[in-house]
This record gives sequence, C-alpha cells and structure tokens, in this order.
Amino acid sequence: MTQYKSDLLRLLSERGHIHQLTDAKGLDALASEAIVTAYNGYDATAPSLHVGNLASVMLLRRLQQAGHKPIALVGGGTTKIGDPSGKDESRKLLTSEIIAANITGISQIFHRLLDFSDSPTGAITVNNDEWLSELGYIDVLRSVGPHFTVNRMLTFDSVKTRLDREQPLTFLEFNYMILQAYDFRELALRHGCRLQLGGSDQWGNIVNGIELTRRMNAIELFGLTTPLLTTADGAKMGKSVNGAVWLNEDMLPHYDFWQYWRNVDDRDVGRFLRLFTDLPLDEVARLESLAGSEINAAKVVLANEVTRLVRGDAAAQAAEATASATFAGDGLGQDLPTIAVGPDGIGVIDALLALGFATSRGEAKRLIAGGGARLDGQAVGDENLRIVLSGQEARLSSGKKKHGVLRPE
Repeated sequence: MTQYKSDLLRLLSERGHIHQLTDAKGLDALASEAIVTAYNGYDATAPSLHVGNLASVMLLRRLQQAGHKPIALVGGGTTKIGDPSGKDESRKLLTSEIIAANITGISQIFHRLLDFSDSPTGAITVNNDEWLSELGYIDVLRSVGPHFTVNRMLTFDSVKTRLDREQPLTFLEFNYMILQAYDFRELALRHGCRLQLGGSDQWGNIVNGIELTRRMNAIELFGLTTPLLTTADGAKMGKSVNGAVWLNEDMLPHYDFWQYWRNVDDRDVGRFLRLFTDLPLDEVARLESLAGSEINAAKVVLANEVTRLVRGDAAAQAAEATASATFAGDGLGQDLPTIAVGPDGIGVIDALLALGFATSRGEAKRLIAGGGARLDGQAVGDENLRIVLSGQEARLSSGKKKHGVLRPE
C-alpha cells in the first residue's frame, strides 16, 4: 500500500477507495496543506440513486471526514444528453419536469451522508444546468472545441465499446465528454474545485476536464477514480434478481435493502465493511476474520450499518427485527413486502408477480415447478392455486431468503 502524507489519501487508501490518481504526489501535497474542494457528478436519470452509486457518495463522505469540502453535482444539464460511459445503447431522453423530479429524489441521499453546514468543509449541491443551459452552442464550439480531437475521443472506452459492438452512438452523446470536461473547468472557476472523483469508467472524462482547464485557464486540477465495483462472483454491484437496489425507501422497502447486504458473498464482507460503513478498521478486520457460520454475524453488522447510514436507525432496527421474526420461526416481520388480498383471494402466480418474486408469468410457473414457491412454509405444487385468506395473514416465499406477506383487505 502506498504511503501518503495527507489524511485524505491515507483514509481513502486504507478503505479501498483508490483505483487511479492523475497526480498522486501533487494531490497528496495539496491535501496536506489546504482544504481541497472536490466533486462527483450524478445525472438525474432515475428518481433514486442505487447501490452502484453508493461508493461514490461514500467517497464524498470520506473526503469530508478527512477535513475537505465535497460538491455533489447534479446533472440537470448533462442528463438532457446522456452519458455513454458503460452503456451499450442510447438512453431515453427525459423531459425537464422528470429531470427536476429525479434531482429531488437523488438529493435525499446527499443530505443523509454529508454535512451541509455553513462551514469551510460544508457540502454543497450544484446543478450544471446553471451554466450549460446558458451556453451558446457556437460559442462552445469556438472556445472549447479546438482543445478536443476526434482522433483521441475515438480511443475512449465509452466510444470504442459502442463502435466495436456496432451499437449507435449519437452525436448528442458524443458531446457529453466535452460538457463534462467543461463542468470541471466551471466548478474550478466558480467554487475553487481542484479534484474530480468518479468511478473507473469516468477516467477519460476526468482527464479531459483536467487538460481543458490547464489549456484554457492554466489551473492545475486532479482526478481520482474508485475501482469498478463487482461482487465476488463477478456481478456488477447495484443489481439484484429483481432489478436495481435503490437507496430511497419509496423505491425499495427497508427489509429488501437490508437483506441485500445480509446476503452478500462471504468473500465480500470485509471489502464492503471498509467501503460502505464507518466502522473502525480494527473492528472490520475482526469481523472479516470470522469463519464458517460465524461470518453471518458479520453480514448482519454490515446490513445494519449500511441501512443505518442510508435509511436511518429505525429502518435498520425494523429490518433486523423482521429478519429475526421471519427466519427464527413462522413469524411475520413488519417490514416485509406486503400485498392486500380481497375476499375472493388471489392466484399464486399473481401474488408472486405482485411481490416482485417473478417478473413474468413464465418465471413464476418455473419457480413453482422447481419447488421454490412456498406458502406458510409449504411448497406450492399447483400453479393454479388460489390463495384465500380466512382473516389471517399468510407468508409467501421464494426460496429461502425472499418472503412477502399476504394481508386481508
């Protein structure tokens, strides 16, 4: 592990947040001498961020913990274009109203994980629509365009991947990297921002911003990326069987969020405790050293700590209580996904779909045929079963780890 002088880079290194640095020595010296203002950008493509975004928000949190100033940049302007990085096809263009609503949704997590006090290190949220929507396109082409060559832009992974797979890359998206570079320059001029943070797929965009600002304004900027986050089995973080693991509770119940962390691979426990919790590193080392079935205790700690940070203490306590009630016996926890069932009952396939345990009728039928659907602990053998409740709640399960409650109307 590289030895750094600054508290910032030591903390990020110890926690496993560093993948690439544009100038490690220069940033280390700057962070040792002054408060560094740094930003990470989030396009408003959905009403909530998901687990895949959490590492970058934690990066802003670590920055603030080390005595520096974070900027959460929301892409009200760039969302109108769409970032091609890591995408095989073009994003659907969103209306200004949807983008505004999405910004409100994703901003919730910033206020839970960052301190927005009026202090030298207090976080701020900035919307790049403030400057991008005011730009005249011809002016941008004349002032910024000469600093970019198409030859180099064609070498970026975000472009090469689309071309290699013969997927269309629109001219609109091709401009995204120019506007992100312009964002870094604008934040440097407006807010004294010296550092851009991002995932490893943003490396080319970050370097563009550094070079553009050096050429146009002779300001030295820095870039830092985090490792591409995958689980031990190679899957991309942030996805589950039923789709994205959203950070906002109106997009995903507390229990399902908690359970995502409780079910991580044994090999991921230590890494995730470092990245996604504030537990002391010696406690992380103790927990990841647990062997056999004892590692499950570490997973409960992981689930509680992450849920507490993202959703609050009450959510973590409720989710753990639900898990205990569900798995300790035949109890029904209070935080499980729930559907109301009328007097005429509900077909088991419809119930599996409503609870999110299957995404199609065919998938629900396969779950039943394979013995994975259980009603109050008993395997469902008939795909045509109609569940009628006699005034009592029932538990419908998919496998051993996913449970839902059927409740009388």
